[in-house]
Amino acid sequence: MLVDVDAVVVSNSLLSPSYNVLALAAPEIASQALPGQFVMVKPGSGSDPLLRRPFSVFEVLRDNTQRITGMSLLNKQVGVTTRTLFKLSPGERLRCLGPLGRPFSMATGSEKAWMVAGGVGLAPFYTLAAALRKQRVDTILFYGGRSASDLFYLEAFRHLGVHLELTTDDGSRGYHGQVTIPLERALRRLDPTTRVRLYACGPTPMMQAVTEIASAHGRAIEVSLEQVMGCGLGGCYSCVVPIRRETGSVHFVRSCLDGPVFDGRQVVWNGLGS
Repeated sequence: MLVDVDAVVVSNSLLSPSYNVLALAAPEIASQALPGQFVMVKPGSGSDPLLRRPFSVFEVLRDNTQRITGMSLLNKQVGVTTRTLFKLSPGERLRCLGPLGRPFSMATGSEKAWMVAGGVGLAPFYTLAAALRKQRVDTILFYGGRSASDLFYLEAFRHLGVHLELTTDDGSRGYHGQVTIPLERALRRLDPTTRVRLYACGPTPMMQAVTEIASAHGRAIEVSLEQVMGCGLGGCYSCVVPIRRETGSVHFVRSCLDGPVFDGRQVVWNGLGS
């Protein structure tokens, strides 16, 4: 059930000069959220920013008794809303609408799950990893950033039992280069009879490359698109995505309703912004 709450900031953890994680007391949303779903957020009560902005549910938070108490958001300050979220203090409030969107489909115990994240594209993968590992799915995170200082929550993923394959553009940690290179090498080494499901989130060119690699190896691939959204409810049509039908014809769907998770092989990538 969709709910709109006045969420209280519990903590604001600064990860770097650009990234932070906001913990919010919003159990009404967190208790319903599935991996890959998102919320629409608006800080303050004024008109700047005027519209809410979408954020993946990063973590579902629990207390010592395992009761769900809220959720967290991974934030990178790039605009008005994200700069405001970066500076929020415990006790402050923001409007939060959710959970919204189509979640990831879950790999089963007979499949491997390989997640591919670039930068802030890590956001939907902690809840997915937690759900996968709860079902004892063998899970790998291929995670790329500009440098070692742009790679976050590594120990948290390891604690879940997720194997990490790290890459950096400057070679300061892990493989020196794009995250798609160790991914393709791993797929080449994989026994063709081994079932694996891929998930990707990050810059559009990266997701397109992951989709092309997965398709070349005959593997299922889901992508979480980061489209601009104005309402999150399908009314403004600002988040449309071109999708190719099985007949070959192209039609547009709304990412907030039909996504943000899509079969990467159906996305018309040259119709998306980067």
